[in-house]
Amino acid sequence: MNGRVILMSYYDGFPEYVTVAEKRARAQRAVENLRKKNPDISPIVIEGRKLVRTWWGKAWNDNLERYSDYANRIERGRSYVRHGAVLDLKIAPGKITALVQGTDAKPYKIDIAIQLLDKTMWDTITKTCEGKIDSLQELLEGKFPKALTELFTEKGKGLFPAPKQISLNCSCPDWAVMCKHVAAVLYGVGARLDENPGLFFVLRDVNMDDLVAKAIADKSEILLRKSGQKSSRVIDNNDISAMFGIEMDVTNETPSRESTVKLGRTKEKSSMPRASKTK
Repeated sequence: MNGRVILMSYYDGFPEYVTVAEKRARAQRAVENLRKKNPDISPIVIEGRKLVRTWWGKAWNDNLERYSDYANRIERGRSYVRHGAVLDLKIAPGKITALVQGTDAKPYKIDIAIQLLDKTMWDTITKTCEGKIDSLQELLEGKFPKALTELFTEKGKGLFPAPKQISLNCSCPDWAVMCKHVAAVLYGVGARLDENPGLFFVLRDVNMDDLVAKAIADKSEILLRKSGQKSSRVIDNNDISAMFGIEMDVTNETPSRESTVKLGRTKEKSSMPRASKTK
């Protein structure tokens, strides 16, 4: 009898089915309510079928999914982030904070701590990148040699953190270390990197300028050397004289208004003497 009651109670307490459209509508209402109190909230909005589009977003998600610690659990957050449940997500050095709408009326608070990138490792990476990335724009667009791609994403040694370097915390009652709310936030980070890849370097607390500093220094040196050379497009004074049949003043004095040569159509001086005025 008691077993039957428990069984009935289990079915009675089974969560009701909610359509995707309703989930999104609930999330949107939650965002609007939060924005009234905090105008600075930054929700994750997924447009289209793909969670991420850029190299940095894909690399972030791929890094999480290839670790066995996360591979079987992170998928739980895909539907949550797709439905707009990540109401707010902010990235700071070594820290990710977020609010995720769950079954409760009040959103859950997520705090994710990530170890800062080891200085020795960063020095090795920047040294390897010397002269291989021409601009920050190329870096942010993921346009660099394949060798650097492998360097950046190397398991345990690249730019992306391993699970042992990530600490997860959610205010929900789920006992799992990685609940669906945390998983949604991790996928949300990938989507946020699509919008602003520079936030990845903020998260790891490193200066992305270091990766292109050598290339920029080399270009600056070339430009400085060229600036000391006379351009072939500059016409010499003698050439101008021969071309227009005029004499050029080669002194350093500023020419007077009358002596300034105007290139273009000029009025020839008359050789006839001027008539004297009659009184």
